[in-house]
Amino acid sequence: MKTIAISGSPRENVGKRDAKELRYEGKVPAVLYGGKEQAHFAVITTELKDAIYSPEASFVEIDLNGTKTKAIIKDMQFHPLTDLLLHIDFLQLFEDKEIVMEIPVKLTGTSPGVKMGGKLVQKLRKLRLKALPSNMPQVVEVSIGKLEVGNLFRVRNLVAGDYTVLNTPEDTIVSVGMSRALKQAENAAGKK
Repeated sequence: MKTIAISGSPRENVGKRDAKELRYEGKVPAVLYGGKEQAHFAVITTELKDAIYSPEASFVEIDLNGTKTKAIIKDMQFHPLTDLLLHIDFLQLFEDKEIVMEIPVKLTGTSPGVKMGGKLVQKLRKLRLKALPSNMPQVVEVSIGKLEVGNLFRVRNLVAGDYTVLNTPEDTIVSVGMSRALKQAENAAGKK
């Protein structure tokens, strides 16, 4: 799993006024949970871009006064109008504790149904996985090489590795439907 390094500065005062001042300075108030005690700190907003605005899943290595801690982003709060990041929560990682993350789905191969004129519809772009940090995959690959028109690939069809998929087994990940052009061609062939 890819790891993004960020550095934070501890916060002395925790409150609305202090948080407002931090945001004015271009920083985001943050909390690190999961360890012996919570750590309140501030992070420069630009350092978080790679971790937040990326389709890929990643771990975060937080440097607080020389102490490095591996974590994942657990929760983020954005301003409802400006989409400005207001607050971020991190969960500390331990090699012997399982974590839950949303991992992106990567489609591989070429569908014969799409080659015939079918329409590829990806319903799930991310899957919720539970695993130890060392077993968490970067992406979940789904092969669409055998999908014909009208076929679909469900969560239950996945060959799971060292992780557990938490999505409902009946959820459809990807399907190949009929396109309008293919329906018209079938209707035209049926009338002859």
